[in-house]
Amino acid sequence: MDQKGIDSFTNLHVWIIGASSGIGEACAKALIHQGAKVALSSRRVERLNAIAAHATINNVLVVPLDITNQEQLEQGYETILNTWGSIDLLLFVSGIYTPQRATDFDFQIAEQTIEANLLGPMRAVALVLPEMLRRHSGHIAIVGSVAGYSGLPKALAYGPSKAAIIHFCETLYYDLLPEGISVHMISPGFVATEATAKNDFEMPALISAQEAADEILSGIQKGEFDIHFPKRFSRFLKFLRILPYPLYFWIVRRFVKI
Repeated sequence: MDQKGIDSFTNLHVWIIGASSGIGEACAKALIHQGAKVALSSRRVERLNAIAAHATINNVLVVPLDITNQEQLEQGYETILNTWGSIDLLLFVSGIYTPQRATDFDFQIAEQTIEANLLGPMRAVALVLPEMLRRHSGHIAIVGSVAGYSGLPKALAYGPSKAAIIHFCETLYYDLLPEGISVHMISPGFVATEATAKNDFEMPALISAQEAADEILSGIQKGEFDIHFPKRFSRFLKFLRILPYPLYFWIVRRFVKI
């Protein structure tokens, strides 16, 4: 049994968490252009308002919130339900990235990373699931990272947070497929965003946020569970994780110039 795709985004009710910049902003603009009704969430309300200004009045809701604040998430979801009655697609893009090595490990940064990148999506999914389960329909799409495939330099907290997202999505897929709810695990490589601008190393196969949005929305429409890109980079990392550790570490040290 395969999970469901989406024939058209027109009039679909979409909640994008992390919509104010980067991949989330690109997805929001693309969905609005395709006629979806989009609820925009992030902490930066002025950025959300700027996106909404280019849409029709009835097409966009601005729902500012902090994903680490349970009360704000609940209030945001209630606002959406009161306006539209349901959510067809939750697209969780929000996250934080701070490069870290063991030689400068900061537990507070690690704690903030897990709070935002793992517990944030879990909070959002816990909110939307009851209504989706009642209808036996809906889509849950969570942006992780190829950094979750295996241990990589400078990803001491970020990598584990994304590895946990992979596990979370796999289990969601297993549990929700019989319920008619589609799960989409999204694993981008390097995308030109505010987060990757922090990197001081060459990023192989770097793509734009718009290219990432195209890959994500195409994958969701096709009903794909594992949406990873760009393929020339993500497939290489998928290959690395099946290798014996001595060979894996040798390749990373030799070819991953970080």
